[in-house]
Amino acid sequence: MNGEPGKRRPRSTAERTRQHILDTAAEVMRRLGMARTTTREIARASGYSEATLYKHFTDKSELVLAVMRHRFPPFVEDLAAMTERAGQGDVRDNLVGLVVKAVPFFRYGAPVLGSLFGEPDLLRRHREGMERHGAGPHNVNRGFAAYLSAERELGRVPADVAPDAVAALLVGACFQRGFLEAFHEGGGEFPPLEEFAAALVDATGVTGATGAAGTREGGAGTRT
Repeated sequence: MNGEPGKRRPRSTAERTRQHILDTAAEVMRRLGMARTTTREIARASGYSEATLYKHFTDKSELVLAVMRHRFPPFVEDLAAMTERAGQGDVRDNLVGLVVKAVPFFRYGAPVLGSLFGEPDLLRRHREGMERHGAGPHNVNRGFAAYLSAERELGRVPADVAPDAVAALLVGACFQRGFLEAFHEGGGEFPPLEEFAAALVDATGVTGATGAAGTREGGAGTRT
């Protein structure tokens, strides 16, 4: 029975089709880059018609967003939920966990999207498509900044923290590591991701010397 504890509800045919399209689109995007990835190529590789693709996704931009959101580390969903987690857990741990998910996201996204910059018209159309869906790379910075602002309001990070600036530092470092990992294709020498994430968060000075509640020792937001 579908209602039995511990048993998953079987996927419908539509769900299986959507999942297969996402898997195929992810592979095509990885192999060809965004500039050469078309809905026709995704349809051909998946074994479905373009009409079937458009039954599940309104346009290529929505398909790309779905791939980035669901087929790779669950960074986008976690980032969107971060403001709801303000006041919960340890601020440092929350930020470290987000950085750990952000790097693989950028490692995949940098080469996939990078090809667009050699095709100005395609870049413009992609940008316009993202804007129609309220998406775009700026939302990553906004997500980090929104979380930091929420924690600052709660007194769990210093009052003099500039959320936008700290978000830019964190996101920029995540993007750089993701780009370098993609460039070296698994080679290169990098510190372990958890170690990198912890050092990066500490370098911002956002959490200072933290206790179990994620506030500065001696009181939230106080200076020594």
